[in-house]
Amino acid sequence: MTVFIAGVDLASQTAQTGLAVLSADDSTLRVETLDIGVHDSAIIEAIRQSVKTGVDVPLGWPDRFVDLVSAHHAGGPQQGADWRTEAVLRMTDRVLKDDFGLRPLSVSTDRIAYPALRWSGIEAQLKLLGIDTARDGSGRICEVYPAGFLFQHGLKHRGYKGAAGAQVREEILRSLRLVMSDEHADLCVADDNALDAVLAAVSAHTVVTGKAYGPPEEHRQTALCEGWIWMPRTDN
Repeated sequence: MTVFIAGVDLASQTAQTGLAVLSADDSTLRVETLDIGVHDSAIIEAIRQSVKTGVDVPLGWPDRFVDLVSAHHAGGPQQGADWRTEAVLRMTDRVLKDDFGLRPLSVSTDRIAYPALRWSGIEAQLKLLGIDTARDGSGRICEVYPAGFLFQHGLKHRGYKGAAGAQVREEILRSLRLVMSDEHADLCVADDNALDAVLAAVSAHTVVTGKAYGPPEEHRQTALCEGWIWMPRTDN
């Protein structure tokens, strides 16, 4: 049986947003479509047509950050510096730092907040369509981390962005077990947003096939609010 799996490298602006759709059967992962300059409507349609979509963007903000901003907005008392430090990273970010030595950008303090704001609007539209957008990855969406995918597979996870990273991107492509056209491969080498979209889709495939780490039960409720980055397993 063939299923479709999508991947989104979400930027704040349409021009830098990548979208990949893969077909998957028992033996083959094939890149069916790959586009750059993608509008919200195209992302929503791809999600509707896919069994799972990996999204490279924080799906939520740290609970402590939300509490901090709410208290500040209301003019209420705030807690000390240690508490504020916890507002910078989500639980999933802290787990990635502690367990894998990786540190994704902070959605509270870095520019990744702009794509996250865009995602919040897309999420609202998906909910109106009745699509399960559970931020813990149990529905049709899962949060993924292309650099983390590369790290888990022993590939270069730094220095592959921008014009200077074209050769590294070409090396990464040769390491992926994917069927794709020369046109799609050339786009991945030319534009790191395209490669990240493909990696997001491949990461979503690991979620579908049970080959990824999801949120442990003790963090499930937090993940439903903050989101959770699914990392590929390397023990199967």
